[in-house]
Amino acid sequence: MVGIESRVWEVYSELKIGLTDVRMIGIYGTGGIGKTTIARVVYDSFSNQFEASSFLHDVRETYERQGLVYLQKKLLSDTLMERNINVGDEYDGLQFIKHRLCNKKVLLVLDDVDSLEQSESLACMRDCCGPGSRIIITTRNEHLLKRLRVDGIYRPKELSSEEALRLFSLECFRSECPPEGYMEMSNQVASYAHGLPLAIKFLGSSLFDRTIPAWR
Repeated sequence: MVGIESRVWEVYSELKIGLTDVRMIGIYGTGGIGKTTIARVVYDSFSNQFEASSFLHDVRETYERQGLVYLQKKLLSDTLMERNINVGDEYDGLQFIKHRLCNKKVLLVLDDVDSLEQSESLACMRDCCGPGSRIIITTRNEHLLKRLRVDGIYRPKELSSEEALRLFSLECFRSECPPEGYMEMSNQVASYAHGLPLAIKFLGSSLFDRTIPAWR
């Protein structure tokens, strides 16, 4: 979770505006920049401030494998704390969501959305949730966020060189900084990843317990 605090605070600052309104926030950026991690920490930290909440992970892939009705049932099950919810089709599912959530203060995270159909079928509209609700959408598609007319777009920055080295060291050496003899190569690897947390973690895991010749 290197560098996560400041990024989470920037998203939370957007969520605090207009406390009685339904507010939608987009987290936009390239793959591996940390969108899902930021959204998850925000969700885990503040979901207790809402009457109901749901984190729909990897919407794009789940939609391709299991369809929108599955995602709608997951959303309803999370927010209503009920099992075996029957949904006939996507239209019925959306009407069910509107009917049951329109008076609830809800925190909803739609992770990795890539189409308008996905977002609008999963309550990503202001008339689906009650006053004070917050909807967070993570996506690589900035145009989608504009079409949804979100209230704010947060673009996570790449990790600084110091943050990148620290994350790499934690992943590769289980310590805050590289051991003697590994500093120069570690800096090169961290720089090669261009500040992308997912790439840094992958490289750190791949180089764990290997010699310098193997690194080269």
